[in-house]
Amino acid sequence: MKHCREEHAARSAMTGRQVLLAQAVLVGGLMLALLVKEIPGIVRELRIYRMTGGLRAGNRYP
Repeated sequence: MKHCREEHAARSAMTGRQVLLAQAVLVGGLMLALLVKEIPGIVRELRIYRMTGGLRAGNRYP
């Protein structure tokens, strides 16, 4: 009977690959949420960059 319990416990436990996959999904979701949260600020910064001339501005702005 002891052997049967060990097999059941081994089958129900997560493997290392599953743990890594779960961590990757969690980190990916957090990164996506952060990107979505920061989109308005990124758009604002791009608008300011374009108004100041971008790469064409040269030495006008220190």
